[in-house]
Amino acid sequence: MQAPKYQSLKDHVYHYIAEKIQDGTLQPNQKINEAEICKRLDISRTPTREALFQLASDNLLVYIPRRGFTVKAFDSKKKLDYSQIIGVLDALAATLAVERLKPSELMRMEELVDKIDADIDKRYFEDYYSDQYRFHEIYTLNCDNPTLIELLGSMKNSFIKQAYTSDDKEKLARVLKQVNGEHRKIIDLFRTANKAGLEAALQYHWRIIDDEML
Repeated sequence: MQAPKYQSLKDHVYHYIAEKIQDGTLQPNQKINEAEICKRLDISRTPTREALFQLASDNLLVYIPRRGFTVKAFDSKKKLDYSQIIGVLDALAATLAVERLKPSELMRMEELVDKIDADIDKRYFEDYYSDQYRFHEIYTLNCDNPTLIELLGSMKNSFIKQAYTSDDKEKLARVLKQVNGEHRKIIDLFRTANKAGLEAALQYHWRIIDDEML
C-alpha cells in the first residue's frame, strides 16, 4: 500500500489506524503491532511512532511505557461524557451550516439515509457505521470552523464504534432503525432552517444507546 502523495507519512499511518478502529478491525484494549503496520504500509518506524503518539493525544490510543500502544476503551461514564460533548459540538456545527448546505448536499444526505436503512436490513453494521459518519460529515464540513471540524472528527473516531455494541443483532437492528429515523428528521430541520430544532435534535441524537435498549 503506497501512501497518497497529498498526505505526509505520519498522516497516512494516522488515518490507516483510525479507520481500523472505526470499522472495528482494531478492538478496545487491543495492542497495536507497530512492526506489522510498518511492514503493511511500507513505512519506517519514525513516522509510525509519530502517528501513534498523535493518536494517543487524540484519545484513540493509550500509551503504556515499555508496553506500547493499545486501543482506548470507554467505560460507561466515559461514553456518557463523550456523547454529551459530541452532541453539543455537532449541534453547533449543524446550526453554523444551515445557510451553507446546498440542495445537492441535502439530496446526498437523503441518499445516505436510504443506504443506511439497507445496511441495517442486511445487517451490514460496518457499512452502517461508515455511512452514518458520512451523513453527519456533510454538514459538519460546511460549518466553516476548521477547529470544530477537527475536534469533532477526533472525538467521533474514538467514540462512535464503541457507542453501539451488542451481541443481539436483531435488537441492535431495531435500535439503529430508530436512530436512522432521527436522521430523516434532521434533514427536515435543515430544509426549514430550524436552528433551535436542530440543536435539540442533535443533542438527543448523540445520546448513549444503553443496555436496556440493546
